Amino acid sequence: MAGVALAFVAVAVLAALDLGADLGEGTSVGHALAEGGVVVVGLVGAWLVTRQLRRMVRDAQALRAEAAVMAADLHRSQAEAMRWRGEVADLLGGLSQAIDRQLERWALSPAEKEVALLLLKGLSHKELADVRGVTEATARQQARAVYKKAGLTGRNDLAAFFLEDLLAPASPGGASVIPKA
Repeated sequence: MAGVALAFVAVAVLAALDLGADLGEGTSVGHALAEGGVVVVGLVGAWLVTRQLRRMVRDAQALRAEAAVMAADLHRSQAEAMRWRGEVADLLGGLSQAIDRQLERWALSPAEKEVALLLLKGLSHKELADVRGVTEATARQQARAVYKKAGLTGRNDLAAFFLEDLLAPASPGGASVIPKA
């Protein structure tokens, strides 16, 4: 881009030099106007290209600054996630085992267990189908089978079954203050 601006300046300078030489030799007015126009176009072109180049440099600096902020945010988020995982690693292992035992008690097939876990992670039926490599209709049917075997009415009940006691505030005696449905 800077090369283009220099080319415009060079054209303007060369045209100005030629115009000066031609005027000294008594050139025609039409020729002088034409070369004067070339000088003006060269200078305007150089100015426009330089202005665009400055804008691009300013935008690039802003993008670099934004990228640095985003990288710092990502680093903080990753550090927070690692800290969280470290704090709850034992709890998550126990929770995972407890969920697996409950799925066993419901006598779910391996495919239904996978579906139940993916539903608990919040996947939609379409996402579930994509992950499992089945049709969306099959994913919906397997989800219905999970709900039926578990005696639940749907996805919300499935999530609530596992999360209700975890998220409920404890009463002074340690029991949940939210009544079970």
